[in-house]
Amino acid sequence: MNGTLIDAVGWWSELRKDEPAIVTQDDQLTYGELASWAGAAAEWLVAKGLKPGERVTILATNSLAWCVMSQAVMQAGGLLAPVNPRFTVSEASHVVGRYEPAFIFYDQDRAELAAAIGKSAPAIGLLPLSIVDEFRHTKPSGRKLDRGIDADTPVVIIGTSGSTGYPKGVVYSHRTMLGGYADFAIADARAAHHPRVMMFGPLCTSAGYYVLMLALVLGGTVFVEDSFDPVKALKRIAEDKISILMGVPVFFERMAACKEFAGTDMSSIRQLQSGGARVSRELLITWMGKGLVFQQLYGQTEAGGCATINPVASAVEFPEKCGRGMPFTRLATIDQDGNFCPPGVPGEIVIKGPAVMVGYWRDPEATAKVLVDGWLRTGDLGVIDEQGLLTMLDRLKDIIISGGMNISAAELERVISVFPNVLEVAVIAAHDERFGEAPLAVIFAPRGIDIPALLAHCREQLSAYKMVRYVAISEEPLPRLAAGKISKPALRKQYANAHLVLDKLG
Repeated sequence: MNGTLIDAVGWWSELRKDEPAIVTQDDQLTYGELASWAGAAAEWLVAKGLKPGERVTILATNSLAWCVMSQAVMQAGGLLAPVNPRFTVSEASHVVGRYEPAFIFYDQDRAELAAAIGKSAPAIGLLPLSIVDEFRHTKPSGRKLDRGIDADTPVVIIGTSGSTGYPKGVVYSHRTMLGGYADFAIADARAAHHPRVMMFGPLCTSAGYYVLMLALVLGGTVFVEDSFDPVKALKRIAEDKISILMGVPVFFERMAACKEFAGTDMSSIRQLQSGGARVSRELLITWMGKGLVFQQLYGQTEAGGCATINPVASAVEFPEKCGRGMPFTRLATIDQDGNFCPPGVPGEIVIKGPAVMVGYWRDPEATAKVLVDGWLRTGDLGVIDEQGLLTMLDRLKDIIISGGMNISAAELERVISVFPNVLEVAVIAAHDERFGEAPLAVIFAPRGIDIPALLAHCREQLSAYKMVRYVAISEEPLPRLAAGKISKPALRKQYANAHLVLDKLG
């Protein structure tokens, strides 16, 4: 794969010039309009002094301007380094300090946040994202920008959920992204043909940016949502003929719970993807009543977001399984010594394929720990059966998936552990009817805890979506494994019904 994402999107800008490429709630762009607008903005970035490989941060919620600026940065040879717009000053400053961007483009609601970041990094150019609007009707010069871009040029840094306490930056290149899209297109040619995809994920994540580029590379249309609303989603499915619908199970549960669900025409859907948690038998039956079969997927940011999707043929009989990989992607499990496990024996899931990341941004040590002998060590526990089908058993990295957003238990534990009277803390997932999961902090504090003060402390350090929703105070030390680590399996069993007996906070 020696081409670039720019080549692929450029191809469609000629072939599907008048077809919609990106649609938002109140605006849309054809492929021809996207090419012209992004091209003009790219020339402006070069004129502003952006050098090849320099980072450009977007600090904003999903919007048409976000999408256009991301294309402009790519064409200008910059490295897109978005930051979660829900981050606090502390969180955002930490990430920006590692990326060292030349520019930060912010939306109106993030102006104060950008200014606060800028105080500690005065060399960064702070600009409103709305500045890209000035180039919407400006025709680019037509001269090809000579920026030295090839298949191995890094395209974007996507932040992980930070399972070790701080988010890492996963680097994708043109080659890794195109390799993943080729895998997808060959695995399901029908779904990949000019897909119409509804995108709920924040553009700063793989569930956002990677999906955006998937639709554009395949000549499809991406419908960019700024948030998830089940009624609006059902309306979009019917009116805009969505062909690929993807999300975490709680999204599908909320749509199924709407009175509009029964009357929604879903005949356009070619692929129904779900990941992050298992789909219940009840939910499977509900959507099968609409003639649709859930295809469970498994992946992580380091593998392009999706390493395997359960084919329809096996999804009906084995709905809990995640498939056997992709045409160019291999799955296996290994034991603690790094030996491959035989069928039926649980082990750490490892992945080898074209979509696996280049590495972590400026972190060769962490990269070397997970990229071993050509395999990505996921840190997740799974088992592969005799047919080669994967079942994901547990998230060894302690990620809580709440409303489709990944929350690092380690990050919450780091923040809570420094609060007065906290001797031990473990954060696990509690059931939540609205978001699927919510963080539960189990705290060993024999002298007690001022919970309102603890929550205030957390708000200063953490984004609102990461906030602990349940707190359990233990008068005894937390259970531990033989190796000395806190036993989260024991805590999960002990607090399995925490959502029924504890008051929800916030």
